[in-house]
Amino acid sequence: MNLFSDIRAAVITELDAMMAAGDLPAGLNLAAVAVEPPRDASHGDMATNAAMVLAKPAGMAPRAIADLLAARLSNDPRITDVQVAGPGFLNLSLAPVEWTRVLTAALQAGNNFGRANIGAGLKVNIEFVSANPTGPMHVGHVRGAVFGDALARLLDFAGYNVTREYYINDGGAQVDVLARSAYERYREALGQTPEIREGLYPGDYLIPVGQAMQDKWGDTLLGQPESVWLADVRDFATEMMMQMIRDDLALLNVQMDVYSSEKALYGTGQIEAAIGKLKDMGLIYEGTLEPPKGKLPDDWEAREQTLFRSTAHGDDVDRPVMKSDGAWTYFAPDIAYHYNKVQRGFDQLIDIFGADHGGYVKRMKAAVSALSGGRVPLDIKLIQLVKLWKGGEPFKMSKRAGTFVTLRDVVEQVGADVTRFVMLTRKNDAPLDFDFAKVMEQSKDNPVFYVQYANARINSVMRKATALGVDTSDAALGARDLSILNHPAELHLAQKIAEWPRLVEIAARGNEPHRVAFYLYELASDLHSLWNRAKDAPELRFVQDDLATTQAKIALARSTGVVISAGLAILGVTPVEEMR
Repeated sequence: MNLFSDIRAAVITELDAMMAAGDLPAGLNLAAVAVEPPRDASHGDMATNAAMVLAKPAGMAPRAIADLLAARLSNDPRITDVQVAGPGFLNLSLAPVEWTRVLTAALQAGNNFGRANIGAGLKVNIEFVSANPTGPMHVGHVRGAVFGDALARLLDFAGYNVTREYYINDGGAQVDVLARSAYERYREALGQTPEIREGLYPGDYLIPVGQAMQDKWGDTLLGQPESVWLADVRDFATEMMMQMIRDDLALLNVQMDVYSSEKALYGTGQIEAAIGKLKDMGLIYEGTLEPPKGKLPDDWEAREQTLFRSTAHGDDVDRPVMKSDGAWTYFAPDIAYHYNKVQRGFDQLIDIFGADHGGYVKRMKAAVSALSGGRVPLDIKLIQLVKLWKGGEPFKMSKRAGTFVTLRDVVEQVGADVTRFVMLTRKNDAPLDFDFAKVMEQSKDNPVFYVQYANARINSVMRKATALGVDTSDAALGARDLSILNHPAELHLAQKIAEWPRLVEIAARGNEPHRVAFYLYELASDLHSLWNRAKDAPELRFVQDDLATTQAKIALARSTGVVISAGLAILGVTPVEEMR
């Protein structure tokens, strides 16, 4: 049940009737008409912008449209009052029973309350994390992993067919560096002093790789030239790093559906096929790029290259796909990889990149637009940096990793649930401060605690009612007449619950899972407010002397818990039964 959607449908019906009656010009586009909570709660329960967005295309004053629409909506039995405000906004007040009906719907649907079908089964590919397989995941990867997994859960809840995908960057020079670094740890395992020269990976995490190499090859690689062992060690070390990454993701409760390899694109004709398709479209040519703006690099020289005419699909400049020496640029395999996703039949692609990939957005969107004929949209979400603090001081680096704080460091400090929730308390493109002390505080300022405490309070009152012999099953509570819930504080909580289905749709359409975390904090705040008011107003307490009254009030608490559990499931967080 989406009450906001239902009332919007009523508004659309009346606008259609107004066009049919000649009160409005025929054929108006009503897509921009919205029904949403008012910014000021004193203005009513819902507001619609219908008159404002239709005034210009209708050639009418917004107030005139608003007055006509208000007269029609006043006949809807669900709406108790319609007020025209300002230049033409319509503020609506609903009968209290409409809000209590939402509670019944929530109890009947359980954790599926708010589940939408706006995705209509469309196939969405979300590529996220995709860390280089050269070491353990660091804190920057944590935020991308949590965001990507929460987005996948959100879109699944909204009716999309979601595939989580990890792109293994195993085709570049960094995996050769990994192999050379692992070889030094192999020498160490055989009793020699490793030479961790500049440019190699110094972290202790490669010590087990060297030991595993000793177990596999004994001393047969010792003293051999690089040409003998590089390829085998590269594959061996890469697989061990990927297993470490899989284990790290499992700590965060993240499971990928597909792992794709960059290396698999080379020598298989896939890069050539993708570039060939662009060439057939007249989008590949030989040319010379303009020098970069600003101060020229010392090594700059104009040279002819093979270029993709990405400006034809919205990019600022054309992009090289082949170097002057005939080698592919980094961009070429990325084009082939996205072409592979288009060929697999996905209806929408989402890439989640670090903030340092901002320059890649337009060129990648241009490539997908060209290769899909504009059919497949690509949304790229950039993940801003996470700054780690502990007690007001910067958190020290990990000795095990050598140069950075690892995912495992973070999760072992505070747990996966806290990590996941906190990483979603800011929009993805905003920097985030993660203070290990503050995220464990038991206070209103800690959103993780505040939401979990609300759920624990709900469970405590459910246990108390059950102990008193009250039937607290969802079936029993859902069958109860809830019209007894008529106090403004109770109705306010019910109204917040009613916003959940609308919030799911908004968050899914914008690919914004952080909205779920924000909403849960607001819902928890409303629950705590009602709980605290009941200390001075016994009639607001969930457990009363009268059985029918108790069941109605318990239904409100349980409905809140239903939404909290559903929201936490989208965030990938386990609800707590009680605070310890």
